[in-house]
Amino acid sequence: MNAEQSRLKDTSWKKWGPYVSDRQWGTVREDYSANGDAWNYITHDMARSKAYRWGEEGIAGICDRQQYLCFGIALWNKKDPIIKERYFGLSNPEGNHGEDVKEMYYYLDSTPTHSYMKTLYKYPQNEFPYKWLVDENKRRGRQDAEFELVDTGIFDNNEYFDVFTEYAKAAQEDVLIKITIHNRSDKDAPLNVMPTLWFRNTWGWGYDSRKPDLTAHSNKVISIFQKELGQMWLHIDGEAELLFCNNETNSRRLYDYDDGRKYYKDGINDHLIHGADSVNPKKVGTKVAVNYDLVIPAGQSVTLRLRLSEDAKYSFEDFDQIFSTRLTEADQFYNDIHGETMSADRRLIQRQAFAGMLWNKQFYYSDVRHWLSGDKGMPKPPPERQNARNSKWKHLNTRDIVSMPDKWEYPWFAAWDLAFHCLPLATVDMAFAKNQLVLLTRDWYMHPNGQLPAYEWDFGDANPPVHAMAVWNIYEADKEANNGVGDTYFLERVFHKLMLNFTWWVNRKDEAGNNIFEGGFLGMDNVGVFDRNTHLPWGQHLEQADGTSWMAMYSLNLLRIATELAETDKAYSDIASKFFEHFIYIVGAMSNFGEDDEGLWDDEDGFFYDQIRFPDDGSVKMRVRSIVGLIPLFATEVLEEKDIIDNPIFQDRLKWFAEKRPDLASLVSRWNEKGHEGKHLISLLRGYRMKSLLKYMLDENEFLSEYGIRSLSKYHLKHPFHVSVNGVEFGISYVPGDSDSGLFGGNSNWRGPIWMPINYLIIDSLHRFHQYYGDDFKIECPTGSGNFMNLKEVANELYARVSKLFMQNGNGERPVFGKNTKLQTDPHFKDHILFYEFFDGDTGKGLGASHQTGWTGLIANCLYVE
Repeated sequence: MNAEQSRLKDTSWKKWGPYVSDRQWGTVREDYSANGDAWNYITHDMARSKAYRWGEEGIAGICDRQQYLCFGIALWNKKDPIIKERYFGLSNPEGNHGEDVKEMYYYLDSTPTHSYMKTLYKYPQNEFPYKWLVDENKRRGRQDAEFELVDTGIFDNNEYFDVFTEYAKAAQEDVLIKITIHNRSDKDAPLNVMPTLWFRNTWGWGYDSRKPDLTAHSNKVISIFQKELGQMWLHIDGEAELLFCNNETNSRRLYDYDDGRKYYKDGINDHLIHGADSVNPKKVGTKVAVNYDLVIPAGQSVTLRLRLSEDAKYSFEDFDQIFSTRLTEADQFYNDIHGETMSADRRLIQRQAFAGMLWNKQFYYSDVRHWLSGDKGMPKPPPERQNARNSKWKHLNTRDIVSMPDKWEYPWFAAWDLAFHCLPLATVDMAFAKNQLVLLTRDWYMHPNGQLPAYEWDFGDANPPVHAMAVWNIYEADKEANNGVGDTYFLERVFHKLMLNFTWWVNRKDEAGNNIFEGGFLGMDNVGVFDRNTHLPWGQHLEQADGTSWMAMYSLNLLRIATELAETDKAYSDIASKFFEHFIYIVGAMSNFGEDDEGLWDDEDGFFYDQIRFPDDGSVKMRVRSIVGLIPLFATEVLEEKDIIDNPIFQDRLKWFAEKRPDLASLVSRWNEKGHEGKHLISLLRGYRMKSLLKYMLDENEFLSEYGIRSLSKYHLKHPFHVSVNGVEFGISYVPGDSDSGLFGGNSNWRGPIWMPINYLIIDSLHRFHQYYGDDFKIECPTGSGNFMNLKEVANELYARVSKLFMQNGNGERPVFGKNTKLQTDPHFKDHILFYEFFDGDTGKGLGASHQTGWTGLIANCLYVE
């Protein structure tokens, strides 16, 4: 057991971590408007002057797990109109493809206890092009690419600083901070570097008026006191000026109201930029910046050192040795994960993927009841807020460290994202991954009716039910790592809550009670012909192949968990039978439904389609070849012989369906026929349907890209789909990159690009099929190539293709960077990886949220196969 693995056994090592958001402005939690206009209630321009109610943001930020005290960096190049305290980006209405951060920063390293962390921010030496970025993106339409900071040419002459921020823990309450600034230009350049401490405002809301305290103990030491944290100290190496103000709203600037206070949140900014009398000369407050006024020599670097500690007396003599030790221990931890045979490039990508996963932890604080009614120390919110978004989720009350999709673009949890996050997180921190899966099922998250909260903009929306899949996969991995001993307490604990959630799906999303699920959005935004989250105005409703397939998968996930639990408690045999029954009826509904027994499967095309159901029970198929039709592949489970024989109640139910309902039994895999090594397959797909779907999926003219599986078949590039419903025309065509549709807004696009979670589920399903069919079952891959592979080899082929998104090709280029020469060739850019939200279906270029290591972090699990 290496040093970091030993630390993982003591949760106190995680008290301090990267739990500060990259963006708090523009979030639902901070929106107190009457009309729910979160993006305009607090803008980027307002953010420097507004004290937040529910959380904090910063650059390279860390805080304690309750976010009482925060640390981050601020910078000023002497040219910008404001100091750089937060990452800049466009709001959803401003971007031609929705919200988007317009900065260059990277999460480079982190251990799971955050005993060592490293991040990089690239800060231009010339004036930051705030207005240009806003104006140019406003000018561009949905047919155009986003205009990024690198597109302005501001880095072309190397007139920028590389600002590396590193953290190393000497002990649980002793954090060493090293900031190294490289001047990449050939000229000396001035820079103010301001390591900044501040308290989250807990005193301004009418509940507890006691303020914490930051005081200059000397020019080299800042005294820190907060009642929960106790006494701490920030030790400073080198000469710097201490600038104090308070983390309180500048009501004069924002609301033209004089509240009689001074030294507001923006005091340090106004003092430096405008020379204002806005910092406290008594050197006390709730926010302090350690202002290093530097000139960085051309091509050289300067290093700053600080230490946040419980120890009042400290010298920096052992500082460098502690950093060296923690970095060596981080190397040992990741070397054990990489293994001996992994190539250097794969190691680099995997380590940065894990770093992004770990840096994307965030303190998430929300109390919907208080948010709706307002705080007693603040003006009463408008009455319209009582019916605002999430008003049916008044029980939701969170104050937790949660894995976020992207702390700038999506600084809030999303249910199905979180399930995928836990899969790579389990590789580095199994306990944290399990706790995250448990968290969403706790009473203060899960709705009393059994629904899991979807995401902050609408907790009541429906995300695909993948929680059970993640629970089972993580349980299996943990069991294997512990010599066959599984954590049944974890499994049983979550299972009971997931049964409640399954019941919610059955009661709420099966409109006609026929085992066809409508679902709505289901996380895949604009994959359909029209907005799948909206009720059609003519009495029709959409029967979704993916909604129904997700539920078939969910049934099998819960069946598999039940059979595992039945090994030690036979009462679970009944429950396994119940979920098998759900599964078999869902399969029947998908295959034979309606007056003419027309299901969601189309025999002529050999594909699954959504269909519109009319009030008179007629229907029209939406003949769109999208991942909607591939999701039935996920409804697959492999059981050992003992899982059936040792559960006679379950075994009897299988036999009953085979004998009494052969019409249903004939639609699914032959579960009573033993396959490879005596295994049994329970799948939504019989062999011929699976082969038909895989024929489309592995066709390079349809779904198979050089970089993975597309979300929409390329067939629709030349053959767009059109349908008329009550005289209204709808259509869809293949778009490999950013969305050209305003159907859902934002960056979301499921009409062609490659998405890592779907590729992961496809690969996982192929592995399950291979467990049953073995090496002898082969299919053509790619379709039409004459090359035949078994299903494990097909899965490995997909592993290889998605890995190519990030790996250097024969020209030393990474497809994720597109055609940008700077990113592809500059030694200070080319090996810093961004893990985008999705990828161009033709070129592999990264698109959407640029730091969504969340589910794109699944790449870390795909790199083991060379």
